[in-house]
Order: sequence, then C-alpha cells, then structure tokens
Amino acid sequence: QVQLVESGGGLVQAGGSLRLSCAASGRTFSDYAMGWFRQAPGKEREFVAAISWSGVTSYYADSVKGRFTISRDNAKNTVYLQMNSLKPEDTAVYYCAADEISFGLGGPGTDFASWGQGTQVTVSS
Repeated sequence: QVQLVESGGGLVQAGGSLRLSCAASGRTFSDYAMGWFRQAPGKEREFVAAISWSGVTSYYADSVKGRFTISRDNAKNTVYLQMNSLKPEDTAVYYCAADEISFGLGGPGTDFASWGQGTQVTVSS
C-alpha cells in the first residue's frame, strides 16, 4: 500500500506562485500515474492535474491549464505541482493521489485509490 505525504502549501497573494510536493513510499513509485486534486470549502473535490507513470503524458483541468505544471522525479519518489499566477479561486486543500493500476496514463477513468492527507493553499486578493 502506498503512503503519500503532501507539503508546500501556504498563504500567497494573488499572482504569486507555490510548488506543492508529494512524497510517496510503500511501492514502486515509478510504475504508477499520479494526480493532484483540490477541494474548496463547501465544494466537491475536483481534478487538477495528472501525470502518467513515465512522466511523458500529463492532463490538466481547464481552470488551471497554462498556469499549473505537474511533474515527477522518480528518483526521489516525488510528484510536484508548480502553481503560477495564482487566483483567489485556487484556494483549497490540495490532495495528492496515486493510481491503483500500474503503468497507467492518468487520464479520465483512472482509479486514483490512494490519497494523501492534503495541504492547504490560500490565495489572498
């Protein structure tokens, strides 16, 4: 079973940047697609970005496309979310998630079955 620990959240002004990290342990990190999701107060959790097991393919929600970049360092068992040009509507708890099936692309329909505890991102206007 994989364990996921997010870090890097915080308070930032609109237009600023943050980089989230998610450290994985417990299984072969490089074999699995990874994703980032977020949940704002009073809203359902939503997809933000995902990256394939190889790191070649990535997916983004329309709301973050062009501002956020997902990447992974398989040598460090870590996936990142670089967030630029942050907006107040990006305020949420951000969660890292891991695919249940190995060698997936991370696209629609991916079974992200393992989750981290989340890290708070707050963007002030």
